[in-house]
Amino acid sequence: MKPLKIYIGVDTKEMVTFHVLSHSIMRHASGPVSITPLYLPNLHEIYDRPRNAGQSTEFTYSRFLTPWLAGPEVSIFMDSDMLCRSDVYALEKLAQEQRYSDVLVTKHDYRPKPDRKFLNQVQTVYPCKNWSSLMVFNGHRLAVRNLTPEYVNRASPMDLHQFKWARDVGEIPSEWNHLVGEYDPRSGVKLVHYTLGAPCFRKYQNCEYAQEWFEELGRMTHCSDPDSEGSYHDDLSGRTDTDCGGLSEPHGPDAADTECHSGNDPAAPAATDVVS
Repeated sequence: MKPLKIYIGVDTKEMVTFHVLSHSIMRHASGPVSITPLYLPNLHEIYDRPRNAGQSTEFTYSRFLTPWLAGPEVSIFMDSDMLCRSDVYALEKLAQEQRYSDVLVTKHDYRPKPDRKFLNQVQTVYPCKNWSSLMVFNGHRLAVRNLTPEYVNRASPMDLHQFKWARDVGEIPSEWNHLVGEYDPRSGVKLVHYTLGAPCFRKYQNCEYAQEWFEELGRMTHCSDPDSEGSYHDDLSGRTDTDCGGLSEPHGPDAADTECHSGNDPAAPAATDVVS
């Protein structure tokens, strides 16, 4: 059985989200998964697109390299600010059922409620917003094979994010891309998307599904060490100011009053958000 290939966008402003999402994927998967970070320093030989003022993440465009890196099989791209609550092999099954679609996405049709998102970045409205946050590619399709580094490096933002390169765009049910803070709470959510900001940012530590995110963080940092209690996250959260030794600890929903380090989250760069 070959591993299901999953690529996750990495942004250095929220590195922890990649690891928490990866752990949640592994924990729920019914088979082997191969998880690859789309981390720009690792892509310098194939990706040379300059960053522009419209990017709210470092992987705004590099995400479209997923099928070129993965090859002709089914491959999946996810934003890092997500939490998996179900078996990702269900997404592969959807792609097999829609084998004549180039790519499958959740076709969101909404207008963002707040005008700002994480790190005070401007929230803008454009067609197909958030469609590219979860993509399942049928790598055998010609349109998908045309997503070469040369094309991804040069194509316009809207050509990429509005899927003008695709001949057929299939559909993923919305429970696989539940937009926290934009959609009403509901049951049956399989993939949580903290699109306004992940719980690692203080402003969003009490958002919907924040507690589950922190629980996954605890599992991800677990170490069965008889000299420690549970996880590195628990140990750090229990330290005093003098014990911290310069370490920046993870913040949980109840950790604000016991932080070793204070201050606001870093300010966002002066940029206009066009695509995320």
